[in-house]
Amino acid sequence: MAGGFVSSNAPLNTSGENKNYTFALSILTSLFFMWGFITCLNDILIPHLKAVFTLNYTQAMLIQFCFFTAYFVMSLPSGYIVEKIGYKKGIVLGLIIAGIGCLMFYPSASMRSYGLFLTAFFVLASGITLLQVAANPYVTILGPPATASSRLNLTQAFNSLGTTIAPIFGSMLILSVAVKSAEALSGLSPEELASYQLAEAAAVQNPYVILAIVLFVIAAVFAIIKLPVIEAAAPAEISGGVTGERESAWKYPHLVLGAIGIFVYVGAEVSIGSFLVNFLGEKNIAGLAEADAGKYVSFYWGGAMIGRFVGAAVMQKLKAGKVLAVAAVIAALLVVITMLSSGPIAMWLILSVGLFNSIMFPSIFSLGVAGLGKHTGQGSGILCMAIVGGALIPLLQGFIADKIGIQHAFFIPVLCYMFIAYYGYRGHKIV
Repeated sequence: MAGGFVSSNAPLNTSGENKNYTFALSILTSLFFMWGFITCLNDILIPHLKAVFTLNYTQAMLIQFCFFTAYFVMSLPSGYIVEKIGYKKGIVLGLIIAGIGCLMFYPSASMRSYGLFLTAFFVLASGITLLQVAANPYVTILGPPATASSRLNLTQAFNSLGTTIAPIFGSMLILSVAVKSAEALSGLSPEELASYQLAEAAAVQNPYVILAIVLFVIAAVFAIIKLPVIEAAAPAEISGGVTGERESAWKYPHLVLGAIGIFVYVGAEVSIGSFLVNFLGEKNIAGLAEADAGKYVSFYWGGAMIGRFVGAAVMQKLKAGKVLAVAAVIAALLVVITMLSSGPIAMWLILSVGLFNSIMFPSIFSLGVAGLGKHTGQGSGILCMAIVGGALIPLLQGFIADKIGIQHAFFIPVLCYMFIAYYGYRGHKIV
């Protein structure tokens, strides 16, 4: 999908030279914040909808399945759209689609329809996919190619700021209404039942209506502001290439392994985040109520935020592959110890995994597209589609959790981190 992405090595065709892109990058950080915020709200909605609809873990993980499947389904169409209408209009359209997805939560809650909720998640994620396809490469080419990875790390840090705030926001509004069991509901009078159902629906409706308004306002802002017009030029050749130009990005093993790396990274990160509220509610871990456990999820995503700010500086000093391998090994060890322990130790170790997740996505992404030359666009599309790991791996972990328990099911992220460690150590090398 070369049309959807532009190589960071491509020359810039703008209306002027040596422009200051500070304003453009600053306004773009709002997008990274918003899609991080919205994505992380899934972690709060999962335990809420699990209780409302009396779901098992496999059924509850259909939320992440529908959300992240949109990345796989919509990446190619989004690339085509961005190619046709440009980055700015692509961002505006993505914001509008995401806003419509948020509005769909209103009838979903009113009708108490899990199927409609899942549809709303897919529409919402489709808008975010279009935003990612337009914004990520736009950030990489707004400035010198040498600092592209650092810029992407920095903007991803604001994405993590959104994921850090979202659990607190969601816990106060969504999990504030305790879901009653069928037995408890049967003891309510018709008036009490109606009042409870309205409160339960409003707990979901109000936050997403607010988000829809915010998204539409940001879309209006992007529609009227002026951003640098950047067109795709013929990518420059990578000097000193190891093996020369090939006919397709698929012919580069380090890109294919990088796609697997993105797949398992997103899968591991989303799986852990999705199970945190329920895991912290286990009696042998912390025994927290959902509203309280939801607030602790911020520590997980907050660690990723801190790590990305630090990573933006560290990656200028150390090789990305080595940093990635070390971070993955530590993350795997933390999860293993979590599986073997209980109480505060298990609780804080699993929350600390977020710190070591932080640099993984930007590092895998930059290593995966290195040396692709004119195939960088296609390679970027392949990596973006691999985000579908966030749909499949949590579903797999949910199925296993139903069989052997939530704590032991964490061996799935351990396997993911082991592959990432291999990629950072050896798999990213261009051959």
